[in-house]
Amino acid sequence: MVSAFRFAVLPLALACSLAAAEDAGNAAPDVLPEVVVTAARMSSPLTVETDPQTPRQPVPANDGADYLKAIPGFSVIRKGGTSGDPLFRGMAASRLNILADGEAVLGGCGMRMDPPTAYLFPETYDRIRILKGPQSVIWGTGSAATVLFERDTPDFDSPTVEGKASLLAGSFDRLEAMADLTTGAASGYMRLQGSHAESDDYEDGDGNEVHSHYKRWSGNVALGWTPDEKTVIELTGAISDGEAAYADRMMDGSMFKRENISLRARRDVSLGWLTAVEAQLYRNDVDHVMDNYSLRKFTPSMMMPTPAASNPTRLTEGGRLTTTLAPGDNTQATIGVDTQRNEHAVRSTMNQTMMPFEAMAFTDDGTFEQQGLFAEIEHALNTGSRLVGGLRADQWEVTDQRLTLKNGMMSVPNPTVGTIDKDTLTSGFARMEHDLNAQHQLLVGLGHSERIADYWERFSTQSEATPSGFLTSPERTTQLDAGWQYRGAAVNTTVSLFASDIRDYILIDTTLPGMKAGKAVSRNIDARTWGGEADMAWAFASDWTLTGTLAMTKGHNVDDNSDLAQMPPLEARVGLDYRQPTWSTGALLRLVDRQDDIDTGRGNIVGQDLGETAGFGVFSLNASWTPLASLRLTAGVDNLFDKTYAEHLSRGGAMVSGYVQTTQVNEPGRFVWMKANVSF
Repeated sequence: MVSAFRFAVLPLALACSLAAAEDAGNAAPDVLPEVVVTAARMSSPLTVETDPQTPRQPVPANDGADYLKAIPGFSVIRKGGTSGDPLFRGMAASRLNILADGEAVLGGCGMRMDPPTAYLFPETYDRIRILKGPQSVIWGTGSAATVLFERDTPDFDSPTVEGKASLLAGSFDRLEAMADLTTGAASGYMRLQGSHAESDDYEDGDGNEVHSHYKRWSGNVALGWTPDEKTVIELTGAISDGEAAYADRMMDGSMFKRENISLRARRDVSLGWLTAVEAQLYRNDVDHVMDNYSLRKFTPSMMMPTPAASNPTRLTEGGRLTTTLAPGDNTQATIGVDTQRNEHAVRSTMNQTMMPFEAMAFTDDGTFEQQGLFAEIEHALNTGSRLVGGLRADQWEVTDQRLTLKNGMMSVPNPTVGTIDKDTLTSGFARMEHDLNAQHQLLVGLGHSERIADYWERFSTQSEATPSGFLTSPERTTQLDAGWQYRGAAVNTTVSLFASDIRDYILIDTTLPGMKAGKAVSRNIDARTWGGEADMAWAFASDWTLTGTLAMTKGHNVDDNSDLAQMPPLEARVGLDYRQPTWSTGALLRLVDRQDDIDTGRGNIVGQDLGETAGFGVFSLNASWTPLASLRLTAGVDNLFDKTYAEHLSRGGAMVSGYVQTTQVNEPGRFVWMKANVSF
């Protein structure tokens, strides 16, 4: 079936094209909004907007990365049951700009055990937006994409109490609960949220247990003051923690603690061109512990003969000030500044029994400081055409505070200790959007983004000449984006295409001659990538809807004349839904092609190519029942046929005592789940 993958998606494209040609005056079938989302679709050619509180299939784990995996173009590096590392179009780490309510959340683990999404609980947010490519400058620099986890501001005219909650139970003792309570009046509001998630080890399709159990919890509070309809001042706080077992390494994450506080103020005004002012200050403190004894049976090895632990921390403080201007009836602009400072420190021990890390002092190893200035403008040329553009400049200063470096079992002096790396980077874009008519929209944009080497590319690697990778050059991406969107009576379809030229692409290479095992070099190359995503929904009968998505990314390493590593394979999803007023049922088929465009041993900071992988297909079923307007029950079976498979972009399986070692970390086998959502 999978060997004919490329032909399997052709009927979808044909059906979409034929249906789009139907008379736009045909009446749209009367169907309810989607309850179980089987294939997240684009809201515009360069934007995906989705509600993370809507049940979906496959059921995502209770973290940000696994949720993003359901969106075309995204992949996740599987490590265990949670805390995977997200990639978009094969781009990972700081190429993805991930923000929570406008705040930067940065992990601390030098081995990417805690990516930013490990600290985010999707169902506690009202919306997730993905801005593709370097086509915005407001939120910083995201050469591949910007991902925004957002919460709405409550707005009450009179005293009100409202809330919602959910409960999910599934195979492998999976249990998740979320509660969200908001109360307020015209003068202010309070919102309280809490979440809990846990799971035992899952089994792959062969019945082998995967070292993957986890527990996670979070609590959030928001206090808002709205003295009038034009003003809001909000103070928020959050705390979360968890633990996660990993199948791809010799250690697990025994603590993922995050503490956050933020103050935000917005005022709508009418002062000439000025229409709104918004300011925000925030502080995120991440405290992470990894060890080889808390979540697994300790087994001595040559690398770790005694219980070992590491405790990295990262404190991020920042702020932003934005102004919204309306210099004309057809023009709107956003001008602002932002700043960020983050400090990384660590303490560790190779013998927890004799020298516990809790008794040690933290050692600072690196500091990052950034100040940015940006302006973005949208101008309506006429009723159907818009010109959008923006410019951004960032001043970065990074300090290397490491006195020594690990070289195998030895410590050696750090040749770049005390070095301060300063860079002034610029980004910008210009985009034309044109509405052919009420159904068709076209756009084309050219963007440029520059980013410094991040913590992992500088501090977790070496250079070709020294054991320190600190002075790796900035990466510069120039990308052409194009898109088409059709919104008809029975058919919705969107196509997004891109082609990028990346100068000084930061490649993580473990294959250079003379390198010690386990060492990696950060080196700059020139690269090119291209591809895109497409989706469609066709209501072909009064109660039936066919949906489909397609994602493809290709890459070329120009310097080495080879395939660019860590590119995802061609992937398609086909969904079929039948809906009645109070119930629905649906099916999802996910098809992934083989991947032989590889460069073994090379990649990015979250993983390197392990070898060629075979294609696979996974089939899932779901159903929902809404007996009351305030109650929704959903159920499903993911991976119905208990397929044994691993994603191409995956970590290699590690030897964990009591578990079967696999080449890659296998995905879960058959998973049965039920979920209840209530609201009042």
